[in-house]
Amino acid sequence: MQNISAYSKLIKAEAEKLGFMFCGIAKAEFLEDEAPKLESWLSKGMHGEMHYMENHFDKRLDPRLLVDGAKSVISLGLNYYNNNIQIDITSPKISKYAYGVDYHSVIKDKLKQLLNTINTEIGEVNGRAFVDSAPVLDKAWAKKAGLGWIGKNANLISKKTGSFFFLAELIIDLELEYDIKPTADHCGSCTRCIDACPTDAIVGPYVVDGSRCISYLTIELKNEIPNEFKGKMDNWMFGCDICQDVCPWNRFSVLNSEPAFIPPPELSQFNKSDWDEITSETFKKVFKNSAVKRTRFEGLKRNIKFLS
Repeated sequence: MQNISAYSKLIKAEAEKLGFMFCGIAKAEFLEDEAPKLESWLSKGMHGEMHYMENHFDKRLDPRLLVDGAKSVISLGLNYYNNNIQIDITSPKISKYAYGVDYHSVIKDKLKQLLNTINTEIGEVNGRAFVDSAPVLDKAWAKKAGLGWIGKNANLISKKTGSFFFLAELIIDLELEYDIKPTADHCGSCTRCIDACPTDAIVGPYVVDGSRCISYLTIELKNEIPNEFKGKMDNWMFGCDICQDVCPWNRFSVLNSEPAFIPPPELSQFNKSDWDEITSETFKKVFKNSAVKRTRFEGLKRNIKFLS
């Protein structure tokens, strides 16, 4: 038991050195409470064209199906909060999380370093790193590990620092000391996120219809944006921060210190006409290593045109 405690402290200390804002550990087991919620959400078609959400239902609920002999889920949070750096207030907007280098690569590198440290300092373990690109319910695991609560906007919220952080996991076959005190829900009677959503994507407390979310419409949706959303996009061309910007808990957000998240100068310098006239070459230059590449040049042009 003493080793388990020491291993857990070592992992959390190393996570902090790597720049993670949070690190919590939960026992790898079936997510019984999440099963009916996920099934209901999918059956109502709230995943829109994100058909991949229908795949690997069992794996999404049980990490032991993803990693043989899995015993622990290490949940980590990396701060990405940044001030709005787009000077021209008439310019189409980009979500804060996409200001710098694509977070997938930034976090994957950190997770590899953490796994290497575990293998070096503790011993050889079987494990996998996950960053928003595999069937893992990251918010459920982060909640289980005590990193925060899932708010009415379906984002994980920390009482100390709000919600502007990425979530990632290491699932390993090593038994550790588990954080067994989930954070209480501190949303109370507040409905600011629900009231502020211009597309009515938050259909009820804690339930987001993904097919109506601006982030989905500007990134995941590959077909044309439905006309019903004309004039309701609040000038967002990639992603959306509305439900987080209005959340009272985000008054505690602090600027991130990750060099990779420093935005390219063009993001602040471009005015509305620059975005309207953006070329494929400029897109490749500005968003060379950015998450914005997910929507591709044609997708970004589609979004910009829909806003006009």
